[in-house]
Amino acid sequence: QVQLVESGGGLVQAGGSLRLSCVASGRTRSTYVMAWIRQAPGKEREFVVATTWAGGRIDYADSVKGRFTISRDNAKNTVYLHMNSLKPEDTGVYYCADRLHYTSHYESSHEYEYWGRGTQVTVSS
Repeated sequence: QVQLVESGGGLVQAGGSLRLSCVASGRTRSTYVMAWIRQAPGKEREFVVATTWAGGRIDYADSVKGRFTISRDNAKNTVYLHMNSLKPEDTGVYYCADRLHYTSHYESSHEYEYWGRGTQVTVSS
């Protein structure tokens, strides 16, 4: 079992930056892939970025390439999402998600079995 807690959300103007954090506990050493997934009001969950734990592969959604960066601090069991050049369409609840077993479908939110409660990101025009 994995427990995930997100933080760092807030209100920011378009063009601004935020850094989200996800602190993981439990069977973190068994994690295969972790991801950031967001959900805007009235919309379905949208993949943002994923990273495989052992292999270090990173896969960004086209909508955030060049603007968002995922990183991690193994000593703190923490994954970060650095968000730059934020746009109003980036607004939503950002979730940290985890899957323990292999999957090739990183971009599908249905593949993730553990979720945090989310942190709200609001980007004003």
